[in-house]
Amino acid sequence: MEQKKAAGALAAESGPRRELVEKEKKGLGITDVLLIGILLAAGAVLKFFVGSVINFGMKPNFIIAMYCLTILLIKPGIVEAAIIGLLSGAICQFFPGQPYINFVSEFLGALAMCLFIRIPVNTPVKTMLCTFLSTLVSGFSFIGVMYLMYYTGFDIRPAPLAIFMAIIFGTATINAVIVQVLYIPLKIALKKQ
Repeated sequence: MEQKKAAGALAAESGPRRELVEKEKKGLGITDVLLIGILLAAGAVLKFFVGSVINFGMKPNFIIAMYCLTILLIKPGIVEAAIIGLLSGAICQFFPGQPYINFVSEFLGALAMCLFIRIPVNTPVKTMLCTFLSTLVSGFSFIGVMYLMYYTGFDIRPAPLAIFMAIIFGTATINAVIVQVLYIPLKIALKKQ
């Protein structure tokens, strides 16, 4: 009984109890910004070199794989993911193709990736599935905007839809594999939880 009184007296003397509260992260840190730049640059290099070999009117876009990987690693908010998508669209403007459509397609693809990774399903193939679906969102929005522009009178000559489908599904598959292979090693190297 005396020990409890002594402990109570000691607690009263030491003042109110303090608790450590961790503040929620707002925005992107410098490491995140550097990671975005490096991975998007790697995607641009892949798009340039592989795209010069594979060209059927529409080239595979590996920038999508890199922004999907970036979003997986840094887990940005919706606004940050939208910015990553717009940056990706801006990088795509340096490559031959239909101008400005990538702003829409990469914006929607990055938002889709940001939302897909928030689905509370833990499965070993979640990384691949999210990347595959996000690439499809980007690809289908690209051809949707392009055909909309074509049918409204813009001077655009879209390739046949079958070629687009083959490229979109092929790119989605390749992107899913690339992201799956790179995700775990980069996550460990960057000490991301």
